[in-house]
Amino acid sequence: MVLITEDLIRRRAEHNNCEIFSLEEVSLHQQDIEKIEHIDKWCRDLKILYLQNNLIPRIENVNKLKKLEYLNLALNNIELIENLEGCESLQKLDLTVNFVGQLSSVQSLKSNLHLRELFLVGNPCTEFEGYRQYVVAYLPQLKFLDGKEIMRSERIRAGQGLEAVRRRVWEQEQEYLEKRAREKQEAQDTKKNKEQRKKEESSRKPGFDGRWYTDINNTVPKVPEENKENGGNPEEEEKTRGTCTDDLDKEFWEKPCAFTPESRLEAHRHMEEKRRAKDREREKDKKAKAPRTLITAEGKVLNVNEPKLEFYLSEDEENNTIILDLAVYRHMDTSLLEVDVQPTYVRVTVKGKTFQLVLPAEVRPDSSTAKRSQTTGHLLVTMPKIQGEVKPKKTAPRLLQPSQSSEVPAEKTRKMTGPERLEVDPSKHSCVDLANIIPREKIVSQGPLKLQRPPLNKVGCNSEDFEDDPDVPPLV
Repeated sequence: MVLITEDLIRRRAEHNNCEIFSLEEVSLHQQDIEKIEHIDKWCRDLKILYLQNNLIPRIENVNKLKKLEYLNLALNNIELIENLEGCESLQKLDLTVNFVGQLSSVQSLKSNLHLRELFLVGNPCTEFEGYRQYVVAYLPQLKFLDGKEIMRSERIRAGQGLEAVRRRVWEQEQEYLEKRAREKQEAQDTKKNKEQRKKEESSRKPGFDGRWYTDINNTVPKVPEENKENGGNPEEEEKTRGTCTDDLDKEFWEKPCAFTPESRLEAHRHMEEKRRAKDREREKDKKAKAPRTLITAEGKVLNVNEPKLEFYLSEDEENNTIILDLAVYRHMDTSLLEVDVQPTYVRVTVKGKTFQLVLPAEVRPDSSTAKRSQTTGHLLVTMPKIQGEVKPKKTAPRLLQPSQSSEVPAEKTRKMTGPERLEVDPSKHSCVDLANIIPREKIVSQGPLKLQRPPLNKVGCNSEDFEDDPDVPPLV
């Protein structure tokens, strides 16, 4: 049984910043609600209330909603129009496809002076003879009945012969009430029979009467010879069980029954039981499913990508770190992420699914950081390495200080931004230019150059026999 709770109304009041006391419109359709409650205390300013497609059997706890203008109770189990006298501002009432069989209950809407539209399509009372004439005569404030406008001529005709129409409607109401009493009795008998059948089935099970059974043959189910040889086939057993369930479901829906509030509730209960059975089967499958192996028995860490996310693993040699870029879903809440960094691997849990990656080098888990991009949603995990190449730190640039003994030019005191290199300026070179030693004009005027041999030094000889011969070269 679904109840109207404060949390349910707040979740439906998102357009009003989840504030319920100033709420003017709320939609509670298709919630399997079986009773109207608390709304008249929490939402006094309510103007529009949607309660269609539920299991509500009675109109109640809306009498204090003075500002209510539109009430939708279509597709419910309502059998009587009541408790709406306090809704002074009510303009539209929708009771499509309910079980209103007492047409005389529409007289309770006389005090709703602002009521302009009324929908009763799909109710048993609409099949009564004189239905429309009766409603038009007793509700003069109406302008539309079942979506059809009430003309002035129709209203005048409705007042004629009203006593005979009222008597005929009363007789049909009595017939319908007797029919409903029989249907309720049949529904109770059917419910008792089902409960009795369940008790008999449970009483047939061994040990139900509290006694101890020692006969093994009666307690152990007999296995066919074929299954003994083959060791049994669980898939065939599962198929057989599923076939039996499908047959019971088919029998339930194909069994003819009257359209009553009881049959509607029974169909709802049947669907709920079927849904719960499916949920139990899913839970069993989850429990039976073996957990994924992340680390083998030998201690080997495996690479796992259950969420099937794209990732990029890189190494920053300058900062001596390993960086993991994981393409997490962009609009996923960060609370659904769990990051675990170990020395040899990193593990990220995304909505219960595991992503695990072995690292190429050992890292420092305590110094690792995890950040998420606000634009792309990617998860960036930075992990510093334990071992790596130690690089010298960059030193701050220093300025050359001038010497106290001698003056240094301003060019020498420039900022050193890197290794010092020699600068070659062609205009300031100091080497000898051999091509311009002698001016070209002088060379042209003097003619070709001649080599001049330096004069030989005369060597004197003290020997008396020495004769100086000019044709003989001197000894060096």
